[in-house]
Amino acid sequence: MRTAVFLDRDGTINAMVYRPELNMLDSPGNPDEFELLDGAGQAIRLINKMGYLAIVISNQPGIAKGKFTPDLLRATTDRMHFMLAQAGARLDAVYYCLHHPDYGSGNYRLVCDCRKPKPGLLLRAARDWDINLASSYFIGDTVTDVLAGYSAGSMTCFLTTYKSYPCGDPVTQGIWPNYIASNLLKAVDIIRREKAEPIAMAARYSGR
Repeated sequence: MRTAVFLDRDGTINAMVYRPELNMLDSPGNPDEFELLDGAGQAIRLINKMGYLAIVISNQPGIAKGKFTPDLLRATTDRMHFMLAQAGARLDAVYYCLHHPDYGSGNYRLVCDCRKPKPGLLLRAARDWDINLASSYFIGDTVTDVLAGYSAGSMTCFLTTYKSYPCGDPVTQGIWPNYIASNLLKAVDIIRREKAEPIAMAARYSGR
């Protein structure tokens, strides 16, 4: 079976967008608003180099809320792939939950099993890509990310970004991630060091 590093998108890979009319941080609503966070390309390139699948797992209820269209979401996703490619990095897959229990209509207004903190998207990715969830990681900057990873049986890393505080602090809610880091690159470096440690231990044991 394969292993993966699952990644939240907004606030983890890309910067949030400030909406002065709402006095709040929000997801980018179009490709012009999408900008990678410092070190994000390097972090995902490192994931690729280590042999993990790099898979985005993201709630994107903006269509249900009337903030953007499916075409704009596709264009924003295309820009994400393009900017990462410029950094020498790639995503193996992107999974979005487009549902919201209280907004939208038709298929968008729905109590689903894929909206984080539920683990539905991780379970779907595991089936699609033959992933061992117990050996995989989920990196994100909200309590919902930690809960989704925990529910799927993966290891979790919580990013203490500016977005994480209004979205909840896992420690105060009694939710304990496996790791805590200040940004995506530092989180991936934790995984890199953990992956290398058994090799280093084997080398010491063999007297090399």
